[in-house]
Amino acid sequence: MEVKDAIEKAKKNDQIAFNFLLDKFWNNVYGFQLKRTENENDAEDITIQTFSKAFDKINTYNDKYEFNTWLITISKNIHIDLLRKQKSTISNTSNSDENDEFYTIIDESPSPEDKLITEQNLAKLLRDIKKLKPHYQEVINLRYFQELSYKEISESLDEPINNVKVKLLRAKKLLSEIIKKH
Repeated sequence: MEVKDAIEKAKKNDQIAFNFLLDKFWNNVYGFQLKRTENENDAEDITIQTFSKAFDKINTYNDKYEFNTWLITISKNIHIDLLRKQKSTISNTSNSDENDEFYTIIDESPSPEDKLITEQNLAKLLRDIKKLKPHYQEVINLRYFQELSYKEISESLDEPINNVKVKLLRAKKLLSEIIKKH
């Protein structure tokens, strides 16, 4: 399959085309992020977010540009956004003496109210997950509740790692749609 054909088929929601594009460009995007983040887990998470966003917005892709360049641009922007979020969570202030800099450490431990809200949200999330097809429930459970790596999930399900990644992307997208309905 040619890349241009795969893109056109993906625009028509062809799952095989999505798999082809993921297989073809995964290493490029992952390698790019690995160099930037120097952390395998962060690189993998950003790469998954990149493909998720790209596949959601595939109809906006302009074929005047290389598909790989488009993916790398999305990936770079996701990484920049994550860095901005991290910077905004740490508050840097200084007192009147300019030589004495100190960092305010934010107490992020949950209050009893926060714990209750979290438990209620988790219960609601679990109900929403149960609305997914069993194979999507299983992959979400393995990744987010048992915290297995993609490799471990792949071995557990006896499926290729790229299938696991696509299945997880799809499960998250379907779960997001279920949550948005409520």
